[in-house]
Amino acid sequence: MPFLPTGEQRDFGRSLDALLTAAGTPAVARAWAAGDPGPGLALWRRLAMSGVFTLAVPEAYEGAGPLPVELAVACVELGRHGVPGPFVETVAASALLAELARRGEDGPAKRLLPGLATGGTVATLAVLPGDAHVDRPGTPSRYALDADVAGVTLVVQGDALRFATGHGPVRASADPVRRLASPSPEGEPLASGPAVVAAASHAVDWALLATAAQSLGVGLALLDRTVAYAKRRTQFGAAIGSFQAVKHRLADTLLGLEFARPLVFGAALTFDGADLAAAKVSAGEAAYAAARSALQTHGAVGYTEELDLSLWLRKARPLRDAWGTPSWCRARVLAATGARG
Repeated sequence: MPFLPTGEQRDFGRSLDALLTAAGTPAVARAWAAGDPGPGLALWRRLAMSGVFTLAVPEAYEGAGPLPVELAVACVELGRHGVPGPFVETVAASALLAELARRGEDGPAKRLLPGLATGGTVATLAVLPGDAHVDRPGTPSRYALDADVAGVTLVVQGDALRFATGHGPVRASADPVRRLASPSPEGEPLASGPAVVAAASHAVDWALLATAAQSLGVGLALLDRTVAYAKRRTQFGAAIGSFQAVKHRLADTLLGLEFARPLVFGAALTFDGADLAAAKVSAGEAAYAAARSALQTHGAVGYTEELDLSLWLRKARPLRDAWGTPSWCRARVLAATGARG
């Protein structure tokens, strides 16, 4: 089995890179963080035209999927460019509705999936704690991401799926573009029963993959910027990148990211639960290590709001913990290993 992206997949990644470079995503992210989603939603529409929202949607509902490898390619680019918005949550919502349809509950899919596939609908998803059935992440999803912008907020609680009619106050996050809010406890019921439980677990798997790939992209962006800075910044008449301590730190960062990369794409191929968890923890830890290296190499300037580096610095840790903390991911891998043994 080949373990390299196809030419078509590489072309897809390059086309997204060109689109996002031209879009000036740092300015889009700053506007999103300031409460102006207009530029971000305009970018969302351009991404929709490139087909990224079709990747988790079956062809029967105007999608092109499921295509998890292509989704990983797209998410790496979204992370590398720091695109704001509930992309992971929209992907997870699409996967949930598609799986629900596959299990015989196709009403919500017919109603919502075409809009999600075309990008006409922005969705967010919360899998709330308080049930004993859903194989949910270790950190309960008390909040929905960007519920103030999303046109649809889906909530899974126990074995029930519903629309949320609103949300509580928007809360600050370590990453200013991650706007969190508690979904309203009321709303229209969409489905209930064991199919919802299974579909929610399937949605979490897609969220794990998308978050892992975004983390890889964030780590790569941090490393690129740090290497460029180390070549440019001089001390004692020499570029700081020529110092052994800096070289070794950046080399370790590169190794961490390059070890995570095959795990992410391998998990996209197998779509096995343990592989997805391993990819998530590896990419999340590698991106977090890249953030620490970037901050140390840049020194105090790394903290400043004015430097675009801060847009990626503050993404690494929230992504590491979103949709499955490192401890939950490791427990999932160990449980699968024990079961196989």
